[in-house]
Amino acid sequence: MTQVLETWLKQIEIPADWIGLRQVTETSTLRYVRDGKPQSNGRSHSKGVMVEVLAKGQMGYCATNHLTLGNIKLAAEIAYQQAVTAAEWGIYPFTVEQRPKAVGTYYSPYLKPLDILSPKDINDLLLKVNETLKVNDKIVSTSAIARLVETEIQLVSSNGSDAYQKFLLITTDYTATAQDGNIIQKRTDNGLTARSYQGGMECLDETEVLGRAKKIAEQALELLSAPDCPTTTTTLVLAPDQMMLQIHESIGHPLELDRILGDERNYAGSSFVKLEDFGQLVYGSPLMNVTFDPSVSGQFASYRFDDGGNLATREYLIKEGILLRGLGSKESQIRSNVPGVSNLRASSWNRPPIDRMANINLEPGNTSFDEMISNIESGVYMESNRSWSIDDYRNKFQFGCEYAKLIENGKLTKTLKNPNYRGITNQFWRSLSQLGDRSTLGIYGTPSCGKGEPNQAIRVGHASPVCAFDNIEVFGGVG
Repeated sequence: MTQVLETWLKQIEIPADWIGLRQVTETSTLRYVRDGKPQSNGRSHSKGVMVEVLAKGQMGYCATNHLTLGNIKLAAEIAYQQAVTAAEWGIYPFTVEQRPKAVGTYYSPYLKPLDILSPKDINDLLLKVNETLKVNDKIVSTSAIARLVETEIQLVSSNGSDAYQKFLLITTDYTATAQDGNIIQKRTDNGLTARSYQGGMECLDETEVLGRAKKIAEQALELLSAPDCPTTTTTLVLAPDQMMLQIHESIGHPLELDRILGDERNYAGSSFVKLEDFGQLVYGSPLMNVTFDPSVSGQFASYRFDDGGNLATREYLIKEGILLRGLGSKESQIRSNVPGVSNLRASSWNRPPIDRMANINLEPGNTSFDEMISNIESGVYMESNRSWSIDDYRNKFQFGCEYAKLIENGKLTKTLKNPNYRGITNQFWRSLSQLGDRSTLGIYGTPSCGKGEPNQAIRVGHASPVCAFDNIEVFGGVG
């Protein structure tokens, strides 16, 4: 693959300052069983090349899946003309420094290859999950999904880049819906598609999977007879699977530099964060340490290079509560004069890379789960996101969870249904009062974070310990 791309690159004849070819090959398989009946056994394959050109200080793009020298040269010419035309209205003149030379490889870690299980084996496992979820007649619907994705990205450029990355990605989701009269409760496997990882078929270990399915069904039934979450202001304890959504919406998106610069406002809103806030804004309590870390083994958005060829390194976005760094590529960094990270990412071969989250993680503290709960006289513990709402500035939010427990006199007591909470981003994070240790850490992800026009649904990972927040508004009812 490299040899062909390099041959095409050498034969492109345009007076550009820099040319890059990014070839993406992806095979995706979806297995889906609902109520004990197979619903989907789909398989898709795509392959194409994005041609990126720097000319007169501007970037131009054109993609093709007709992989011949003639079509690559035509795409390069279109990208070149786009860049030249854009130069008349350019906001900022870019240079080759924004596209560094990238040489190296990356492979997703795995213990068992994706082909060790046949399609029949996977379907049989999903059928067993459905059977395990259907513990009695009050479970009115069950579902089990497994999506397996194999992605290869090859980047070559006129300044010597030769980077190859291969990703093995698995997303699963198991759901039980319970009903008793007009009461309906749903329990999932840590939230919709939250179990998204890089790895192999070890992610589909039958004993572990069926054990989780049993717990999902039991808790769905448990919720039917549970009282609603009380409406009060209290200590809120969030499990890592809900912290994933909290981090994603109130840290990840508001720190994207292109959003702060105004590039993203038309589609998904802007941010309450201002450029002058970096280096001085007290984003949260001193317990709050948030990293951008594409180096975590097995996390969903780990990689060695971003799609601009930038070497990915672990960086603090927030340290001891102070905002330090934005989620911005080299283009956004030079425009904003704010330090960023290697997060120029595209969702496919036919999309240009833009500023995106990758692995955004809240670093653990020193408190065990039992210690945390024992320190709380009155509170509510919540798990697994069910609903979310946040304003266009990523500031005011309201989130709902699937499952909760009341905390009374330092102990988890009765189960609560329909738990919700609301807050304002900085006030919320400044109320962080206890941070779980590494034993409470959970790693999750999502395959479909949307952004951009045309839309790009991309893979993101989040890790967090259990966290406690003081004086938070919680309430019951449908969120």
